[in-house]
Amino acid sequence: MAVWHREFIVYTRERERAISSVVTPLIWLFAFGAGLGASITLAGESYQSFIFPGILAMNVLFTSMFYGMYVVWDKKLDVLKEILIAPQPRWVAFSGKCLGGLTICAFQAAILLVIGGLFMGIPLSPASVLFTLFGALLFGLGTASLGLTIGAKLSSPDSFSLVMSFVMWPLFLTSGALYPISHLPDYLQVLVRINPMAYGVDLMRGALLNTWTLGWGIDVAVLLLFAGVFFFLGSRAFDQMSLG
Repeated sequence: MAVWHREFIVYTRERERAISSVVTPLIWLFAFGAGLGASITLAGESYQSFIFPGILAMNVLFTSMFYGMYVVWDKKLDVLKEILIAPQPRWVAFSGKCLGGLTICAFQAAILLVIGGLFMGIPLSPASVLFTLFGALLFGLGTASLGLTIGAKLSSPDSFSLVMSFVMWPLFLTSGALYPISHLPDYLQVLVRINPMAYGVDLMRGALLNTWTLGWGIDVAVLLLFAGVFFFLGSRAFDQMSLG
């Protein structure tokens, strides 16, 4: 809880970070979604509404994975050393870091849901909001763990940014966030099926628009596996992290 509290204080003090993390998905929704949506129609819903869950998942992906950057900076500033020498298992500190990232993801997802309901006609109900937030947090746990794992292995912010770009954009572009996945070529179908973000997008799209492609049971199972694997790997990475 102490680690989580520190991460939350850092986030609330960085107003520019908080604002930009919400503005970026809004640009995708109102510029890209409305612009391309003027020439694209999907059965039963506008293109802007269709990509809303995908942009919500994109925001979770970018926010949670770049959260690993703070591990790199904490190592440089010796803050992480002070945390890791505490008389507790290192996975406890890793859990606090993950919880901090999930809190930020939940806060930003809630803001986007309010904007979607007020200005984009996204149908919201207590059940759909809770199910969407559940999907966002489950997906965010996996991506936050992945980002922290990578951050624990690297020592340079520049190298972290390069690795993140290499990881995040393929995940986003092959997730079905911007297009239906039901009629894709075979090679793209394979990439979608092995991409955990595709299951997060499908879960949130089904919760908000009642449009399922992969099925909510499969979505939840894959996301649980994804989160569990990388939480374990991240905990091991913290255990092996050098204090030198």
